[in-house]
Amino acid sequence: MPNRPALPDTIAPSWLVVQLLGTLFFAATLLTAHESDPWIWTCYGVASACWLGFVGFASRAPKAAAVLLAVAGTLPAVIVGWAEDSSAIVLSVIALGRLATLTSVGVGAILGIGLSDIVLVVVSHLVAGQSAAGAFSDAGVMLLLVLIGLNRRQYEVQALQAEALLEQTRVAQAEHARAAALDERTRIARELHDVLAHSLGALGVQLELAEALLDERSDVDGALKSVRRSRRLAADGLVEARNAVTALRRDVLPLADALAATAAAHARDHRVSVAFDADGEARPLPSAVVVALVGIAREALTNAGKHAPGEDVRMRLTYAPEAVRLEVRNALGEFTRTGEGFGLAGMRERLALAGGTLASGPEDGHWRVLAEVRS
Repeated sequence: MPNRPALPDTIAPSWLVVQLLGTLFFAATLLTAHESDPWIWTCYGVASACWLGFVGFASRAPKAAAVLLAVAGTLPAVIVGWAEDSSAIVLSVIALGRLATLTSVGVGAILGIGLSDIVLVVVSHLVAGQSAAGAFSDAGVMLLLVLIGLNRRQYEVQALQAEALLEQTRVAQAEHARAAALDERTRIARELHDVLAHSLGALGVQLELAEALLDERSDVDGALKSVRRSRRLAADGLVEARNAVTALRRDVLPLADALAATAAAHARDHRVSVAFDADGEARPLPSAVVVALVGIAREALTNAGKHAPGEDVRMRLTYAPEAVRLEVRNALGEFTRTGEGFGLAGMRERLALAGGTLASGPEDGHWRVLAEVRS
């Protein structure tokens, strides 16, 4: 398992309090010490300077500060056997206990330094002629402080890891929301493209009809009706565009009702018969599926009006046990040389996003569009 990067101790909630208390304990121990040998006081002074260096550099250079803290704990451990009171062991315990809580130092290094200091305390007692009981008593206190410090360290590590995990979760949620927003924008763009393609296509057919009536027959009344239908198609297109955006954010009409309305609108605008049948037991479908199938029906009807004008159209919706199928048929007309065009190709991509497939082509003298969604 790879080593994790050291976690900064400066973000521990009680860091300042611990540093302050440790400094006060160091100062109180030195003020109450009763030593006569100058070299012991020299060791105390160096240890105190190392402690202050640790306090000063802990936030800026945690590794160097940990080294100073280790020295602050080791020096008193070396002289504890010759000290006239317990000041040396107190200073060593304070420094070693603080070292054990550092998250910037590995557990192995902490145990190594701690065991070394414990051995130094025992050796110092024995070399100085002190009793073995006192040596092992001080060693036991140091071991206990090391274990308490490690326990505190583990708590801080878990707290920091939990905070890091929470931050990662927040970032992941933000990215998920951003991806969802981008996905919704893409869906809206596709739907608006389909709606506008349908509306503009139907509008073009009506304007071509009006032009033909005026140019070939001089039928002003017929051309005027066609222009009025064009204006109505333009208004309906705007409404459909607004409904397309709304449909992606709330429940839409049942699929059969939406298809029936689409068929009726095409029959009215193009003056053709559009037969619509629904088979099987209707069931609720995701709005994305409903919008996609209605868009395919609209595109297929637009193509029928463009390439086979005046020909009747038949639509059939089938609710199968494991799928929903939509079939649109019309006379072959000009499809043999125009193909499906970009409209149905775009609808094929859009239906694929909803988990469906789209097939189109000539069959038995008709142009057939078949859409299927597994559900």
